[in-house]
Amino acid sequence: MAIEATDRQGAQVAPVPLTRGQAVATLVAVALSSVMLPLAVTAPAVALTQLAADLDATVGEAQWVQNAYNVTFAAFMLAAGGLADRFGRRRVLVIGLVVFTAMATVIGLSSNILVIDVARAVQGIGAAGIMTSGSAILADSFRGVARARAFGLLGTSFGFGLAMGPFVAGLMVNFLDWRMVFLMNLAFAAVVLLLVRSVRESSDPNSTSVDWGGVITFSTSLFLLSLAFVQGAEAGWLSLGAIGSAVGFLVFLAAFVLVESRVRRPMFDLSLFKRPTFVVVVCQPFTITFGFVVLLVYLPPFFQGVGGFGAAEAGALLLPLTLPVLALPMLAGQLAARIPLRVMLATSSLLIAGGSLWLMTLQPGQHWTALAAPLALFGTGVGSAFGVMDNAALSSVEVERAGMASGIFNTMRITGESVAIAGAGSVLATLSLSTLDLPFASPEQERVLAGEATQGRLETALGQFAAADRGTALEAVSASLTSAMHTTFLGLALLALAGAVVTFLVVRERELR
Repeated sequence: MAIEATDRQGAQVAPVPLTRGQAVATLVAVALSSVMLPLAVTAPAVALTQLAADLDATVGEAQWVQNAYNVTFAAFMLAAGGLADRFGRRRVLVIGLVVFTAMATVIGLSSNILVIDVARAVQGIGAAGIMTSGSAILADSFRGVARARAFGLLGTSFGFGLAMGPFVAGLMVNFLDWRMVFLMNLAFAAVVLLLVRSVRESSDPNSTSVDWGGVITFSTSLFLLSLAFVQGAEAGWLSLGAIGSAVGFLVFLAAFVLVESRVRRPMFDLSLFKRPTFVVVVCQPFTITFGFVVLLVYLPPFFQGVGGFGAAEAGALLLPLTLPVLALPMLAGQLAARIPLRVMLATSSLLIAGGSLWLMTLQPGQHWTALAAPLALFGTGVGSAFGVMDNAALSSVEVERAGMASGIFNTMRITGESVAIAGAGSVLATLSLSTLDLPFASPEQERVLAGEATQGRLETALGQFAAADRGTALEAVSASLTSAMHTTFLGLALLALAGAVVTFLVVRERELR
């Protein structure tokens, strides 16, 4: 295993071999730091019901616990990649790790929901540094089959965080406290900081400056998009806040494209989007990861709310979905050397489409065996794509710009997750509200009931009704939320099916390095 060094003029020289100890330390450090990133999405999804109740948070305030993290995670991905290329990937990894764990500590010790929302936003910035620098370190340190295996391990790390996050969080919420969901990151960080000293530093000798204009316009546009979804669910889709946020999103997105087309070294190289294969590969998260995140974030509140399960049971119910994502990436990384990439990714999307359609059998309180098969099919589709997507994206550019390529790909991944979390929550609340018809409830009471149901907080929502009416309200909101989930599953199936067709027809193996 080796890394390619460069001289001061940026020309490549002979590869510098990594010792076995350095290779192992690099793999373990990147893998452990990467485990924390999906944990920061899946674990809070299970803990959010208790967190919101404990801090007496509104639906909007609770939703920003997830939105704030994902918005800044996606918005600063490209900037973090540029900083890693310029100042050193190991350095950015360490800084990102310190910021991430410091904010996890603040969240774990705070009793103010606004402080937690702000800390989650800052934590997302640290996560961006960890993800882009970690992927770039692997791309720079390994070649050929070794790189495929390294990215297979990276996919397994994400899979572990995704698989165990809901289950571990459920146990912590039941037997400890929701705060431990955030404080457990300190243990991972301590190990990584011990190992990172053995990681070889690398950078892009041609990197000159960070595209702050692109950072500002992109970050603002993504924030306004998330705000539009939140405002739409809370105040109505035709409200001034929702429409103004949507218009602002379009304005800043146009400004971002304009800025990127004029700077000499853009963080988002628009010329790459002239390559059809690159476009399809970096957009895979919208067909692969999008639906997966929707299930991870909104099935636990469904199980805890209308399903009547506890936090630990809700986390355990997701294991058929998440375990394949833990087990399959390493195998997929090995198969990628033998099976055309377009076939692998198209097949993954087809499996997701099938699982989404099968999930339309979901009903409140049904036995876990009824959901095991469709969740496992969905998870198999996601797991078979993890690890393969990352390597394909980084194989689309020169190794010296691995940080930028990692930034673009992971920006698309986390942007998809951010839109999925903000959008799905708003859509579920809106669809659920549209079919609620309670003669004893005011429109505002119905809106609160639909919103709280999506967060799994039925006890709070039902408390606004007379005791004699609560049974009727529970039955009605259970039916309306279940119908909304079915409609969402159908939409996810159509999205995955479209992704499978486009991937198979457009991706060309010869365009991947």
